[in-house]
Amino acid sequence: MTEETEVTRTYLELSDRSAFRSARMHDADIRVDRAERCTVSFYRYLYREVGARYHWRDRSDWDDETVQRNIDNPRIAVWVMYVAGVPAGYFELSHDADGSVEIVHFGLIPEFIGHGLGKHLLTVATEQAWRDGAKRVWLHTCTLDDKAALPNYLKRGFVPFREEKYKVSKSP
Repeated sequence: MTEETEVTRTYLELSDRSAFRSARMHDADIRVDRAERCTVSFYRYLYREVGARYHWRDRSDWDDETVQRNIDNPRIAVWVMYVAGVPAGYFELSHDADGSVEIVHFGLIPEFIGHGLGKHLLTVATEQAWRDGAKRVWLHTCTLDDKAALPNYLKRGFVPFREEKYKVSKSP
């Protein structure tokens, strides 16, 4: 018998650029680069390593062609954070026709959690969305995500605008 757990998903937004509170780190070992020619295998690596402990499964079943179409879409941008040359996390931005930019995926590889890098990466993601012309930046998190995720979004100035509950299977 498969056990289910209830999850709460919270949607948050920033529609006023001046409400954003930056938390940039100034460390020469940290850089964030756009993955201009992201490969399917690298995308899968990032998705799997960042999302495994948080129940990210939506894209696990995507075949290579679907992943390639996603990363080749001109509205999608994948950015990777490196610490001393090692991939430490990533974010994916989706530019919508209405002028909003969604931070679709965002997170750190487990070994890099707990060092303040999440607030830096969120700062870079949000600032990049504004540079890309966003009128609104939004994202969602859920109770399966790291316990620091929601507080980080709130501290950066994101405001909840919707909440929903759903159930997920606890099986692997």
